[in-house]
Amino acid sequence: MAIKNLRIAIAQINPVVGDLDGNSRKILSCIKEADSGDVDLIVFPELSITGYPPEDLLLKPHFIKENLKCLKKISQEAGDAAVVIGFVDEKKGNIYNSAAVIRNKKIACVYHKIHLPNYGIFDEKRYFKPGLENVLVDTGAFSFALNICEDIWAEGTGHNAERVLKKADFLVNISASPYHIDKIKEREKVIGAKARRFRIPIVYCNLVGGQDELVFDGRSALFGKDGLVIAEAKAFDEDLFIFDLDLSKRQKPHLKTKPISGHEEIYSALMLGLKDYVRKNNFSKVALGLSGGIDSALVACVAVDALGRGNVLAISMPSRYSSIETQKDAEIIAGSLGIEFYKVSIDSIFNSYLSTLSPYFKGSKPGVVEENIQARIRGNILMAFSNKFGYLVLNTGNKSETSAGYCTLYGDMAGGFSVIKDAPKRLVYELAEYRNKKKEEGVIPKSVFSRAPTAELRPNQKDQDTLPPYDFLDRVIDLYVEKNKGFEDIIREVGREDIVKKTLNMIDRSEYKRRQAPPGIKITPMAFGKDRRMPITNKFTPI
Repeated sequence: MAIKNLRIAIAQINPVVGDLDGNSRKILSCIKEADSGDVDLIVFPELSITGYPPEDLLLKPHFIKENLKCLKKISQEAGDAAVVIGFVDEKKGNIYNSAAVIRNKKIACVYHKIHLPNYGIFDEKRYFKPGLENVLVDTGAFSFALNICEDIWAEGTGHNAERVLKKADFLVNISASPYHIDKIKEREKVIGAKARRFRIPIVYCNLVGGQDELVFDGRSALFGKDGLVIAEAKAFDEDLFIFDLDLSKRQKPHLKTKPISGHEEIYSALMLGLKDYVRKNNFSKVALGLSGGIDSALVACVAVDALGRGNVLAISMPSRYSSIETQKDAEIIAGSLGIEFYKVSIDSIFNSYLSTLSPYFKGSKPGVVEENIQARIRGNILMAFSNKFGYLVLNTGNKSETSAGYCTLYGDMAGGFSVIKDAPKRLVYELAEYRNKKKEEGVIPKSVFSRAPTAELRPNQKDQDTLPPYDFLDRVIDLYVEKNKGFEDIIREVGREDIVKKTLNMIDRSEYKRRQAPPGIKITPMAFGKDRRMPITNKFTPI
């Protein structure tokens, strides 16, 4: 006899890619905890046994075999509730992005993902074979349809979907949906539309955590037949989220977690991305160059909030061109955050370079070469601390600078992880203002906000000596990089043909630099790297 009131647990977990045993232990722990709450169904995210995305681990037959062993072990140790769990299935030499349904300690049903995303950061067609059939899981007490991530985003629903959904009490979608700005609005719109279209509640389970450049924001949810979110799990945090689904009537929203958006959302993504990169790669402490500028100030704040002040080292590396004001601001920021702070002058090292190279540079005027030498000295100092004490060096470059190539290979591009790699300059200022208001007022001095951005590599240098004003630059980057607009379209929107032409040339010429940059946190729809894969050797010009 079918029941109309179900207790469902969404296990929004943070797995580690490749840690099959550790992920399995986490899964079994959640099953045990959920069983104590007398639940009917427990749902885990997409590829929760392997972690997402496993990338070329999927090309290793023994990896697939071990993941199947883990699934079998989990099924044998599962409790009374039905369990939906993501794993990699193998049939006749093909592998599938799959969901298993465990009942009575056996694998009762397996669903193969039908729509394989192959855009942006996704590369699933490289590895997986698409499934063909939608499935209806009938427990006797309740029934549900089952699909995986992209299946709910796709226009088509796959073979026999209409028939399955008509018979189902609700739909379960397990996902590994990565974060970018405004993604949650887009996600809720898509899933809500499907709920309304098929007049069916949807149980949506998303992954959470940082994986290399990706951040998964969680926010698993129950959608009602009307497409509205009835209940939602935490954002950017693990959550065993238990709720009651009443199939007999329309449920009113009863959100238990405080929704976050705007700068709080972006800042939270940066914190989680950094925290998990450090933790999952077995680092404990980080170091960064703290110049007294806005970029390094923001990175220092994110690092302290993510890792704790005792795990952050800031190093000021002044030269003859560093102003007293920026040096003082660096000390104030470090003092306000309560982090370890060293000042290492680079002047004597710089003089050694100049002296050594003077016979070969004789007769030439100082210029970019001498500026880059200073940046590379600083990079060497940071890496020396890293090698000596095991710090992970945090790069402090932003998206505006790397877009235009306003950065030095093996200098200010050095580092193991780039926190604000995908944050345009204006967003950096906004996030810094948000952080200043959120916690200790004035951690970042007002002078850092009001001072014209400068690399301080020559007398009276300003970024705008080389770059367009950042407001203008960021608009062009948004149109050209994020929206793939052409030259004529950009001119129509922003004018200034001469500056646009110069900017597009800078962006296109700098691809070779970006390829050598450290990995960093994706927060926009079109991050450099996996999202935007431009050839370095490339004669096409949009101008």
